[in-house]
Amino acid sequence: MSSYAVPLSGLTAMSDSLNVIANNLANLNTDGYKNETLDFATTLSGVQAAGTETNFSDGNLNSTGVSSNMALQGNGFFVVQDSSSGLEYTRNGDFTENSQGELCTQTGQLLLGYPAVNGVVQAGSALAPINVGEVNNIPASATTSFQMTTNLDASATTGTTFDSPITVYDSLGESHDLTVEYTNTAPNTWTYSIMLPAADTGGTGNPTQVAAGTLTFNSSGVLTSPSGSVTGISITGLADGAADMNLTWNLNGSGGTPAITQQATASATSATSQNGYTNGTFTGFQVLSDGTVQGQFSNDQTLALGQVAVANFANNQGLTQVANSDYQASSASGAAVIGQAGTGGRGTITGGSVEESNVDLSAEFAQMIVAQQGYEANSKVLTTFDQLAQTVLQEVTA
Repeated sequence: MSSYAVPLSGLTAMSDSLNVIANNLANLNTDGYKNETLDFATTLSGVQAAGTETNFSDGNLNSTGVSSNMALQGNGFFVVQDSSSGLEYTRNGDFTENSQGELCTQTGQLLLGYPAVNGVVQAGSALAPINVGEVNNIPASATTSFQMTTNLDASATTGTTFDSPITVYDSLGESHDLTVEYTNTAPNTWTYSIMLPAADTGGTGNPTQVAAGTLTFNSSGVLTSPSGSVTGISITGLADGAADMNLTWNLNGSGGTPAITQQATASATSATSQNGYTNGTFTGFQVLSDGTVQGQFSNDQTLALGQVAVANFANNQGLTQVANSDYQASSASGAAVIGQAGTGGRGTITGGSVEESNVDLSAEFAQMIVAQQGYEANSKVLTTFDQLAQTVLQEVTA
């Protein structure tokens, strides 16, 4: 009977192998699915399936343009949970939003991460659902500093003027158009006056001067005085009832070099910037490579809404596979080590994309042929044993 046991074990093993291959092919288009192979081991009388090994290499990225979708590249798993189970782990980043604005899987499991308070991620806090529906707007913020990248024409004659406008915002988010009026008074010397429309403070007629001073340049056209910044620019009595404004004019550009220069080219302002903004409404969000879920608002401001957590394991092969392409930790895998994407050996996240299955179709077909041939060979051996047995029985009964 041991002769029959050997090919029968081969048939069982090849059948198990075909089942694994069939499962891979069935999940060819399952986002985040990881290809599996069956390992074999010898027995005293034949062969047996020793276990299934999972290929955790990255699948290809599929750009979906859906802001709630995300793909991990490198080590790690997204952390998800529902009300009836503990933590589970997945590579399927086909997330969506539920009615509460929480990011979740297609089956309703909540995506976990680190919450944000006033735009600051609380990386040391307990894991919580990522909610993108809690912040609907950003209140206005008054301008406190501004900068202008300007060149004043060194060849200008005394009395030449040049105006450069910039928009700033008060505490109510109302915009105000300041104008810096430059006047050449001598070689390497310009005065400036910062003007505000009279209507902004409830007046009429000519603009109101809110600050004035002198700019001095050396023979190379480098600003020497004042240096660093101009303070004490005050706007009071705004007609809209906003708080008084106190502004600082930052005169330094990138690298600490003066943003105001004097060269023998036409006077011009190439860039302006300021730190105030009007009220903004929520327009959407994006996921950054470190997992930060960044809210976007109509006033061009951004605000962190949370940060997606990523889990690593000492032994991925020890994970227990469960439904919905999820895994659970086991004693063989070790406990999850949860942290931020891009740290501690964890992979990075690509927002607006999903990770495709890493099943190689051509390799699976090749494995299918091998398994089929193995099944047929063991079946032939079994048939041969049966024929031999029939021959022996016929000889005995003859």
